[in-house]
Amino acid sequence: RGGGSIVSMSFIGSTLAVPNYNVMGPAKAALESCTRYLARELGPENIRINSLSPGAIRTLSSAGIKDISEMIRVAGEHSAMKRTATQAEVANTAAFLLSDAASGITGQLIYVDCGYSIMAN
Repeated sequence: RGGGSIVSMSFIGSTLAVPNYNVMGPAKAALESCTRYLARELGPENIRINSLSPGAIRTLSSAGIKDISEMIRVAGEHSAMKRTATQAEVANTAAFLLSDAASGITGQLIYVDCGYSIMAN
């Protein structure tokens, strides 16, 4: 029968040079490429692979980024919705992608950043 779904976490630092993000930017770019290649390879087995790109939010991982509080403030000011996404919003999107409701979605990068990624800042 097979099938399944994998969701990885990326960040806009994969395509934009984000201050203090350093080597994580190229690592996230590689992760996004792997998402597409794995989706192609595992698609015939009904395994879906997607990535989420949350905006700057406060998490255990982001605590290690210098000036994360400033990044969160700026992202909120410059996003289309004038705020940053919550952890719950990111989790809900991941739950959707992992569910059968997203059975036709694979190989995609989904931004959960309140519209920050669409803005010309």
